[in-house]
Amino acid sequence: MAEPKHGVDSEVGRLRTVLLHRPGPELARLTPRNSADLLFDGIPWVERAQQEHDEFAAALREHDVEVLILRDLLTETLAVDAAREEVTARTLSDQRLGGELRGIVAAHLSGLRPAELAEVCMAGITNDELAGGRGIVAKLMGPHEFIVPPLPNLLFTRDSSVWVGSHVAVTSPSMPARRRETWLTGAIYRHHPRFAGTPNIYSHTDEWLEGGDVLLLAAGVIAVGVGQRTRAAAVETLAVRAFAAGLAHTVLVVPIAQERATMHLDTVCTMVDVDAVVMYPAVADSLEALVVSRNDDGSHSVSDLQPFVPAAAKAMGIDVLRVIDTGLDPVTAEREQWDDGNNTLAIAPRLAVAYERNVKTNARLEAAGIEVVSIPGSELGSGRGGPRCMSCPIRRDTL
Repeated sequence: MAEPKHGVDSEVGRLRTVLLHRPGPELARLTPRNSADLLFDGIPWVERAQQEHDEFAAALREHDVEVLILRDLLTETLAVDAAREEVTARTLSDQRLGGELRGIVAAHLSGLRPAELAEVCMAGITNDELAGGRGIVAKLMGPHEFIVPPLPNLLFTRDSSVWVGSHVAVTSPSMPARRRETWLTGAIYRHHPRFAGTPNIYSHTDEWLEGGDVLLLAAGVIAVGVGQRTRAAAVETLAVRAFAAGLAHTVLVVPIAQERATMHLDTVCTMVDVDAVVMYPAVADSLEALVVSRNDDGSHSVSDLQPFVPAAAKAMGIDVLRVIDTGLDPVTAEREQWDDGNNTLAIAPRLAVAYERNVKTNARLEAAGIEVVSIPGSELGSGRGGPRCMSCPIRRDTL
C-alpha cells in the first residue's frame, strides 16, 4: 500500500514535510502605532528576520525535510479560477469598504496576476496605493490607512492549520485581525492540486480554536489548551469529530493561564521525545486536564480535572512522561519563557530546533539527551513565537 502523502499523528515522528511562511513586506507594514492592532509585539528588522528564517528553513532541509513555502502555495492556488474567485469575494466582503470603494478594489484585484494577488492578500494595500480611490470612504481614509490590512502573523503557520492524522484542521482564530489568515490557508487546502481530496476535520467557521493549542502527544492522543484563544466548545467539537473519524481515542483538555507569555499550550509545553516534554517550570506542577475518552458505543466520557503530566502518560500508554524544565532559577525561567524557550520543533525523537538565545534551556535539553539544532531568532522572536509556532508539519513518519 502506498504511503499517505500527508499525515501527522505525533509531535516527534520523523518530520518529512513542513509548511513555513518566509516573512515579507507584511512585516514592513508594522509601526509602533499599528502593531497592537495587528497583534504583533515587536517591530522587526525585516531583512534580518528573512535571513534568520532562511537559516531555519536550511536547517530543516539539511535534515531531509521538505519545506513548503506558503507564498508559493498561495500563488499556485490563486492560479485556480475557483480559488481566485473565492479569495477575491472574501476580500471584498469587508464591510468597511462601502459600495463605491468595493468596486474600485474589485477592479484593481481583477487585473492582478496570481503572484501579485497573493502579495496583496498577505501584505495588504493602503489607500494611497490604490489607483483611482474616491468616494466617501476613500476620502475619509488617511493615505496610509489599510484598505486590505497586512497579515504579519502569517509567519506563525501553526496557528492557522494543524494536521490530525490524515485530516487537516483549518482553525478559527478569536482575533478578527487573524481571521483572513485562516481562510487563505483554507483556500490552499481546498484548491491547491497537492491537497486534492484532503479531508477537513475543522473549519474557520467553527468555534474559536488556534493551532498553537493543539499537541499530538501520541497516536490517538491529543492535548488541547483552553483559554483566550481556544474555547472549550471548540475542543468538544474537535474531540467529537476526531473520535468519529477514528483519529483519536483520548483528548486532554488543558486550561491555561492567560498571560502574554503563556498564550497557547505550546508556549509552555512542547514534546522533544516520545516520552519527554520541555515545560515552563512555573506551570509544570499546576497544569491540569480533563480527560475525554471515546467509548465503544460512540459516546464519550469526561473525567474531573487531574494533574496533566500523569494523565498524559496514562493516555499515551507510558509509565512516566519526563519533564525538562526551562531554567534553574525563576528569573532565568521567566526570561527564556518570554523568548520561546519552550516552543521547540521536533524533527525526530531527541532532535529539536530551538532559538540559540535560550542558552540555559538548550543546555538542559542537551543534558537530558536531546540534540538541539539552534537557529538565530533575534528578529523572528519579536513576534513572540518560536520554531514550533513558525511551522505546520504536514507529514511525519508514524512511530
